Amino acid sequence: QVQLVESGGGLVQAGGSLRLSCSVSGRTFTSYFMGWFRQAPGKEREFVTAIGWSGLTYYADSVRGRFTISRDNAKNTVYLQMNKLKPEDTAVYYCNIDPSISRLRVGAYDYWGQGTLVTVSS
Repeated sequence: QVQLVESGGGLVQAGGSLRLSCSVSGRTFTSYFMGWFRQAPGKEREFVTAIGWSGLTYYADSVRGRFTISRDNAKNTVYLQMNKLKPEDTAVYYCNIDPSISRLRVGAYDYWGQGTLVTVSS
């Protein structure tokens, strides 16, 4: 059974930076795509970014150029470096994994971690 533990969120002013972490256990890390999602108050959960086993990355238009996804296979951990944060980035951030990038983009999963809250003040 996969376990997902997100961390690193907090309160930051607009223009600032945060680095989120997602620790994965219970699966072969290198065989999965890993993605980040976020859900703002009153809004649907949305896809943010993903990284594949080959290092290929995918970004939502809203974060491209500001956010960077990376992974450390030795630590079974993926990261989200968030720069130039905007108030509209405020959300609970979640991670998830899938062998299929197409399914990961959809994000229709029964299991999610606890998420980590990012609050960006103006």
